[in-house]
Amino acid sequence: MELILLEKVTNLGNLGDKVKVKPGYGRNYLIPTGKAVRATASNIAEFEVRRAELEKRALERLSTAEERCAALQGFEIVLSANTGEEGKLYGSIGPREIAEAVSERGITLEKAEVIMGEGPIRFTGEHMVLIHLHADVETEIKVTVNPE
Repeated sequence: MELILLEKVTNLGNLGDKVKVKPGYGRNYLIPTGKAVRATASNIAEFEVRRAELEKRALERLSTAEERCAALQGFEIVLSANTGEEGKLYGSIGPREIAEAVSERGITLEKAEVIMGEGPIRFTGEHMVLIHLHADVETEIKVTVNPE
Protein backbone atom coordinates (compact mmCIF):
# COMPACT_ATOMS: atom_id res chain seq x y z
CA MET A 1 0.00 0.00 0.00
CA GLU A 2 1.42 3.38 -0.99
CA LEU A 3 0.74 6.39 1.26
CA ILE A 4 1.70 10.06 1.62
CA LEU A 5 2.70 11.00 5.17
CA LEU A 6 0.93 14.04 6.63
CA GLU A 7 3.33 14.23 9.60
CA LYS A 8 6.63 12.73 10.68
CA VAL A 9 6.31 9.10 11.75
CA THR A 10 9.12 7.48 13.72
CA ASN A 11 11.04 4.82 11.75
CA LEU A 12 8.95 5.48 8.62
CA GLY A 13 9.47 8.95 7.13
CA ASN A 14 8.92 12.70 7.19
CA LEU A 15 6.06 14.96 6.16
CA GLY A 16 5.32 14.58 2.45
CA ASP A 17 7.23 11.33 1.95
CA LYS A 18 5.62 8.71 -0.25
CA VAL A 19 6.06 5.38 1.55
CA LYS A 20 5.09 1.75 1.00
CA VAL A 21 3.66 0.03 4.05
CA LYS A 22 1.81 -3.18 4.73
CA PRO A 23 -1.94 -2.79 4.12
CA GLY A 24 -2.94 -3.46 7.74
CA TYR A 25 -0.58 -0.82 9.15
CA GLY A 26 -1.84 1.78 6.72
CA ARG A 27 -5.52 0.91 6.89
CA ASN A 28 -5.72 0.32 10.67
CA TYR A 29 -3.31 2.92 12.07
CA LEU A 30 -1.87 5.54 9.72
CA ILE A 31 -5.02 6.54 7.82
CA PRO A 32 -7.50 6.54 10.78
CA THR A 33 -5.16 8.60 12.99
CA GLY A 34 -4.65 11.19 10.24
CA LYS A 35 -0.94 10.52 9.84
CA ALA A 36 -1.24 9.54 6.16
CA VAL A 37 -3.51 9.39 3.10
CA ARG A 38 -3.51 7.06 0.12
CA ALA A 39 -1.16 8.13 -2.67
CA THR A 40 -3.77 8.76 -5.37
CA ALA A 41 -3.46 11.53 -7.95
CA SER A 42 -6.17 13.64 -6.29
CA ASN A 43 -4.65 13.20 -2.80
CA ILE A 44 -1.20 14.16 -4.09
CA ALA A 45 -2.61 17.35 -5.63
CA GLU A 46 -4.53 18.18 -2.44
CA PHE A 47 -1.42 17.56 -0.35
CA GLU A 48 0.64 19.99 -2.45
CA VAL A 49 -2.02 22.67 -1.90
CA ARG A 50 -2.00 22.08 1.89
CA ARG A 51 1.78 21.54 2.26
CA ALA A 52 2.51 24.95 3.83
CA GLU A 53 -0.29 24.53 6.38
CA LEU A 54 0.90 21.02 7.32
CA GLU A 55 4.53 22.15 7.65
CA LYS A 56 3.48 25.04 9.92
CA ARG A 57 1.47 22.66 12.12
CA ALA A 58 4.43 20.23 12.28
CA LEU A 59 6.74 23.05 13.42
CA GLU A 60 4.25 24.09 16.12
CA ARG A 61 4.08 20.51 17.43
CA LEU A 62 7.87 20.26 17.46
CA SER A 63 8.31 23.55 19.33
CA THR A 64 5.67 22.54 21.89
CA ALA A 65 7.42 19.20 22.40
CA GLU A 66 10.79 20.94 22.84
CA GLU A 67 9.30 23.30 25.46
CA ARG A 68 7.86 20.34 27.38
CA CYS A 69 11.21 18.53 27.09
CA ALA A 70 13.01 21.54 28.57
CA ALA A 71 10.55 21.54 31.49
CA LEU A 72 11.23 17.84 32.09
CA GLN A 73 15.03 18.17 32.20
CA GLY A 74 16.22 16.93 35.60
CA PHE A 75 12.62 16.11 36.57
CA GLU A 76 12.15 13.63 39.42
CA ILE A 77 9.02 12.10 40.89
CA VAL A 78 8.66 10.07 44.06
CA LEU A 79 5.94 7.43 44.32
CA SER A 80 4.95 5.24 47.26
CA ALA A 81 3.72 1.69 46.92
CA ASN A 82 2.94 -1.31 49.09
CA THR A 83 5.97 -3.58 49.25
CA GLY A 84 6.75 -7.04 50.47
CA GLU A 85 9.99 -8.75 51.35
CA GLU A 86 13.18 -7.44 49.75
CA GLY A 87 11.51 -4.36 48.22
CA LYS A 88 9.26 -6.17 45.74
CA LEU A 89 6.04 -4.28 45.03
CA TYR A 90 2.56 -5.71 45.46
CA GLY A 91 1.48 -4.96 41.92
CA SER A 92 3.48 -2.60 39.72
CA ILE A 93 3.88 1.00 38.59
CA GLY A 94 3.14 1.51 34.91
CA PRO A 95 2.92 4.37 32.41
CA ARG A 96 -0.49 5.54 33.68
CA GLU A 97 0.76 6.15 37.23
CA ILE A 98 3.87 7.97 35.99
CA ALA A 99 1.87 10.17 33.57
CA GLU A 100 -0.62 11.06 36.33
CA ALA A 101 2.18 11.92 38.79
CA VAL A 102 3.90 14.20 36.25
CA SER A 103 0.59 15.84 35.27
CA GLU A 104 -0.18 16.57 38.94
CA ARG A 105 3.06 18.58 39.06
CA GLY A 106 1.90 20.85 36.22
CA ILE A 107 3.39 19.33 33.05
CA THR A 108 0.85 17.61 30.83
CA LEU A 109 1.91 14.10 29.89
CA GLU A 110 -0.05 11.37 28.15
CA LYS A 111 0.19 7.71 29.06
CA ALA A 112 1.33 6.88 25.50
CA GLU A 113 4.32 9.22 25.85
CA VAL A 114 5.79 7.15 28.71
CA ILE A 115 7.98 4.39 27.26
CA MET A 116 8.89 1.57 29.61
CA GLY A 117 11.01 -0.77 27.52
CA GLU A 118 11.71 -3.17 30.37
CA GLY A 119 8.08 -3.30 31.46
CA PRO A 120 6.42 -1.85 34.56
CA ILE A 121 8.37 -1.05 37.72
CA ARG A 122 8.16 -3.93 40.21
CA PHE A 123 10.86 -3.02 42.77
CA THR A 124 11.60 -0.07 45.06
CA GLY A 125 14.49 2.22 44.23
CA GLU A 126 15.42 4.68 41.50
CA HIS A 127 14.44 4.00 37.90
CA MET A 128 15.04 6.01 34.70
CA VAL A 129 11.97 6.22 32.44
CA LEU A 130 12.01 7.37 28.80
CA ILE A 131 9.54 10.08 27.79
CA HIS A 132 8.86 10.22 24.01
CA LEU A 133 7.23 13.60 23.29
CA HIS A 134 7.69 13.79 19.51
CA ALA A 135 9.40 11.79 16.76
CA ASP A 136 12.51 13.95 17.32
CA VAL A 137 12.19 14.79 21.03
CA GLU A 138 12.88 12.38 23.90
CA THR A 139 14.07 12.78 27.47
CA GLU A 140 14.43 10.73 30.63
CA ILE A 141 13.04 11.35 34.09
CA LYS A 142 13.95 9.72 37.38
CA VAL A 143 11.22 7.81 39.20
CA THR A 144 11.93 6.91 42.81
CA VAL A 145 9.70 4.26 44.37
CA ASN A 146 9.57 4.22 48.17
CA PRO A 147 7.85 1.64 50.36
CA GLU A 148 4.67 2.75 52.13
